Amino acid sequence: MLDSSNPRSVTVLGSTGSIGRSTLSLLESAQPGAFRVEALVAGRNVAALIEQAWAFRPQMAVIADENAYAELKNGLAGSGIEVAAGASAVVSAASVPVDWTMAAIVGAVGLKSTVAALLRGGILALANKESLVCAGNIVLEAARVGGANILPVDSEHNAIFQVLNSVELASVEKIVLTASGGPFRNSTLAQMEQATPELAVAHPVWSMGAKISVDSATMFNKGLELIEAARLFNLPQHKIEILVHPQSTVHGLVQYVDGSLLAQLGSPDMRTPIASCLAWPARMTTDVCRLDLAELGRLEFERPDLIRFPALRIAREALLAEGGAPCILNAANEVAVEGFLGRRLSFLDIAAVVEETLSLMAGHKVSDLASVLSLDESARREASRIAAHRAAA
Repeated sequence: MLDSSNPRSVTVLGSTGSIGRSTLSLLESAQPGAFRVEALVAGRNVAALIEQAWAFRPQMAVIADENAYAELKNGLAGSGIEVAAGASAVVSAASVPVDWTMAAIVGAVGLKSTVAALLRGGILALANKESLVCAGNIVLEAARVGGANILPVDSEHNAIFQVLNSVELASVEKIVLTASGGPFRNSTLAQMEQATPELAVAHPVWSMGAKISVDSATMFNKGLELIEAARLFNLPQHKIEILVHPQSTVHGLVQYVDGSLLAQLGSPDMRTPIASCLAWPARMTTDVCRLDLAELGRLEFERPDLIRFPALRIAREALLAEGGAPCILNAANEVAVEGFLGRRLSFLDIAAVVEETLSLMAGHKVSDLASVLSLDESARREASRIAAHRAAA
């Protein structure tokens, strides 16, 4: 059980996003005195950050957008809360010693703060999958040096983490990550070609931000999760299977060498994996809707269609290529999704832009954080050039 006499100090990186908000809602409903918020960090939503800071009274509130500093300072005048702005301030906030950090800054932009938090030590709840995708060995080495524990927040990886329960990997035959299939699970390629951003972000089960929702629709989210799983659990890609599961209630499974297949189930609510990380190695009470198996009635599984959803094939190829390929994949996908949401690219263009960028930039290596960030920038430029050419065609 959590100990209210010894509160766990917490920093939330990405506090105004969907994961950050869910984290704060759990902190608000937790056993009184169990947690103490030290720092809240947001990207651009200064109004929401001000509201959160008044509610949770952290020692520090940081906004990444330097232009929002004056508004943040004025909004928290008289609160006694230290305020700061800019990329360096985000990293500084991540470096402040705390027991537990939520790393929920979306995209490669969250990499520096993730590494800073790991080098400082403690528990890091990782919702920023791009960090492990782009800089897997660097992130894992930072955790080793800092003596930090990485707990996965993605529902699928969190499910695997719970089911593995520190078992020897030699006894694991494979793990299975599930995917809802997104809004276009039953659509034809012709229908997907005409898909609008509004249709792509209308996820049938989960409530997520626009970028993550589009990644679910293309299944690039599952491709990124494949790479993340290989690094988190130290497994070769052939031991990681992906199945489409429309009900989104079985989040992950582990097949053991004795034939046992163990699964973690739960309602599709991100508060469950966040809560498991917040209280780890204990458990905490939540008001998440309980799964009623009798009412659910059935669980369906199917293999993904790699013709309509080439993202899974592209991600496996990038993982096998290693080097800088996963970083290039992530950067190109972010550029392509932005182009689609801006109505400059078609839905099917997303995978095409990513694959062409990977092909043109094959062979790049990364050795440290600086080289990862440099490659990320180069890949974005190349992907932007490819996307512009497609948009003009």
